[in-house]
Amino acid sequence: MSTQQDSPITTEEAGTATKRSAPTNVRWKLFLLLLVLVTVNYIDRGSISVALPMIQEEFNLPPELVGLLLSAFFWTYAAMQIPMGWLIDRFGPRKMMTASCVGWGAATAASGLAGGFLSMFIARMGIGVTEAGVMPAGGKLNAIWMHAKERGRGATILDAGAPLGAGIGGVVIAGLIAATGSWRWAFIIAGAATVLLGLAVWKYVRDNPREHPGVNDAEAEYIEASHREEDAAAGGGETRRALLPYLRHRSFWAMCLGWLGFNGVFYGLLTWGPLYLSEAKGFDLKTIGWSTFVIFGAGFVGEILGGALADRLRAKGHGANKVMRSMLGFSALMVTLGLIGTTVIPDPITAVTLLSVVLFFLRWVGLFWSVPSILGGRTNAGVLGGAMNFSGNIAGFVTPIAVGLIVGATGGYTWALLYFVGSALLMGAAVVTLDYSKRLAV
Repeated sequence: MSTQQDSPITTEEAGTATKRSAPTNVRWKLFLLLLVLVTVNYIDRGSISVALPMIQEEFNLPPELVGLLLSAFFWTYAAMQIPMGWLIDRFGPRKMMTASCVGWGAATAASGLAGGFLSMFIARMGIGVTEAGVMPAGGKLNAIWMHAKERGRGATILDAGAPLGAGIGGVVIAGLIAATGSWRWAFIIAGAATVLLGLAVWKYVRDNPREHPGVNDAEAEYIEASHREEDAAAGGGETRRALLPYLRHRSFWAMCLGWLGFNGVFYGLLTWGPLYLSEAKGFDLKTIGWSTFVIFGAGFVGEILGGALADRLRAKGHGANKVMRSMLGFSALMVTLGLIGTTVIPDPITAVTLLSVVLFFLRWVGLFWSVPSILGGRTNAGVLGGAMNFSGNIAGFVTPIAVGLIVGATGGYTWALLYFVGSALLMGAAVVTLDYSKRLAV
């Protein structure tokens, strides 16, 4: 009677088994999609700045009304941050992010149909409402999908779409205007592309790694093990909280004021930068487009490198406070010095160079998108991210108006640049005050 023996496992079969047990990398693919999403977000919201010389001429707008028009987006964008953060915590980031994409694409296309100042103002407010959920949802996904050691890169990949979109937007929108002969068609085309992107978000994004068909058990367990460690360090699991209990903590206010100062610089350059290059430096539309690409492209590179550096330093055993305070404090110093240099040196090429340095270091503060999950945990990352972004976008609607008033009153941009210096100093004070090492006790 013969016995059947098990066949030996071949080298090829062993290799296949090893590959199957290795963690998948769906979380990184998801964040690359979010990078594309935020890039398009900033192409759409910054498109008006590139087209502004033509819009200003067609609608016959004085500087004061230009500042008001540039602020329209930020009034509703800021007002919707905390409600959107609550909705994201309640219904999940996937639904809210998809709805945002479709909505802001439609509003961007509608802005191309504006017949004057009032209708353009209303369309820009519509873009603000519909875009409001994107960044808080991204912060929530960073808390849910990323291991604690990877959240620096996750935060900066998410936020790097801002300078990338601002840089690419200058070229894309200027190219669409040149190709179609109309700033209106440029806005309509950009809006239609955004609606299509919303379909991609719904197809790929999930509210939990276990829900994604491409995530294997090894990747899900890798992420969940980090969550368990965080919960144990915080003294237990998480409970959904309202915003009010966080208001008594210094770190909450440091988070909000740091993002306020950051956006005072970034949104100032995003909204008024192209007109500054046109009026103060004499650049034509093509030169504005490429200069904007260089300046904000430097911000994209700086943000990606900043996130990688932060995670690398954490992996070497340096504490969260040491890494974040030293990196972000240095970034605030470099931003301040670069803006002062831009103020005192009139040469156009030097101005573009210095503003590129400013954006390179400014965008390190994109690491702040890891702060809501640090302070509030995964469950409350949406509402804290909304509060942070609400504070930052106060600068969004105040800064364009303030710069418009300054330029209208002085006939130049020197005091506007000094306004940006003040914002950088506020940012610097906040980033070295915040405690990045523990969840807030609420």
